[in-house]
Amino acid sequence: MDRYDTVYRGGTGEYIEKKSRFIAEVYPVVSEDEAFAHLEEVKKRYWDARHHCWAYVIGRNPASERMSDDGEPAGTAGKPILEVIRGRNVTDVFVVVTRYFGGTLLGTGGLVRAYTAATAAALSDTVIITRIFGFKLDIYTDYTGLGKIQYLIARRDLYILDTDYTDKVVISLLVPEEEEGAFTKEVLEGTNGQAVMEKKGKCWFARTENGVEVWEL
Repeated sequence: MDRYDTVYRGGTGEYIEKKSRFIAEVYPVVSEDEAFAHLEEVKKRYWDARHHCWAYVIGRNPASERMSDDGEPAGTAGKPILEVIRGRNVTDVFVVVTRYFGGTLLGTGGLVRAYTAATAAALSDTVIITRIFGFKLDIYTDYTGLGKIQYLIARRDLYILDTDYTDKVVISLLVPEEEEGAFTKEVLEGTNGQAVMEKKGKCWFARTENGVEVWEL
């Protein structure tokens, strides 16, 4: 099953503990250079903060992971940030947590809790989507087979891009690659072999807050 969760729109979160302020920001990234560019922006924006701790997960199978405590005690900042990202099973993501020191030491346990909480809050504010690998498919049918095809599409919750009604009906839709064999078999059986299917280009697609977005290959 070729699909994965990633960031569609980044979010922010904040956590305060004994007057120390932890500001977390989430960014979609596809390279380390892009992550570090965001880090520099954050450092300039919060130039007077004591720490800018971060972690990223980029790519898949295997993913590239990296983290930084940026002066905090080892394992108290970067690792908790990374563990929250892993827990959400999301990739192509960069999280930076800026800390303003409040004057009271929090101890290692307190720091771990604070960086964890700030990261979790920011990811809760983030729009995460599932990107699916598949293709565009045009189905040509007469009106007799239309109802059956519409039923099969709805049962699999496939996304229809367009429907053209003339003397025939042409339905353009998106199909996940892992469903290709089963779905096309169902269409042929459901229309007694009368429907014609034309496979278009492969792509990634995802349902978003604005509908479905397609990334052509």
